[in-house]
Amino acid sequence: ALTMVMRQYQVVGRRLPKDGKDPKQLYRMKLFAPNEVVAKSRFWYFTSKLRKLKRANGQILAVNEMVERKPHQVKNFGITVRWDSRHGTHNMFKEYRDTSLNGAVEKMYQECASRYRCRFRSIQILATKRLAAKETTGQGLLGGPLKQFHQRKIAFPLTHRVQRPSSRRFRTTFKAVKPSTY
Repeated sequence: ALTMVMRQYQVVGRRLPKDGKDPKQLYRMKLFAPNEVVAKSRFWYFTSKLRKLKRANGQILAVNEMVERKPHQVKNFGITVRWDSRHGTHNMFKEYRDTSLNGAVEKMYQECASRYRCRFRSIQILATKRLAAKETTGQGLLGGPLKQFHQRKIAFPLTHRVQRPSSRRFRTTFKAVKPSTY
């Protein structure tokens, strides 16, 4: 399957200086894009819509990739999205469960592409939020069966545990007793 790896970028830009005066207004935007080039392009797209600032009369000061603080911990995320379809503009709030916000956004893009036939260019992420277990509403992929995993001290059985020798010298090709893996 072809999946687009999404990354979160923070892009900072401003208007070009006029008459030797530096503009005091800086524009900072958090964007999800597969790479830095697309992040810059989306920055110019949104600033041209929101602030009448385009590439010809502005400059980008910094592009930083934002990384997840705890990438191995499963978290709940809420994403507010707007997209344009053939029939108009739609707003949506969905919940996703993933180890990172980038993974949750990837799931959202995949779901929108499959369920609503949305293209990447027509989707605008308005807000993202990390949700506590009690804040989840059950919209999106967290509804129904996944609510049972919201306990704090949840544990899963470790199935098929294969015993490994502690050192290479204790390794043998044949064993006298069949290993117990349960």
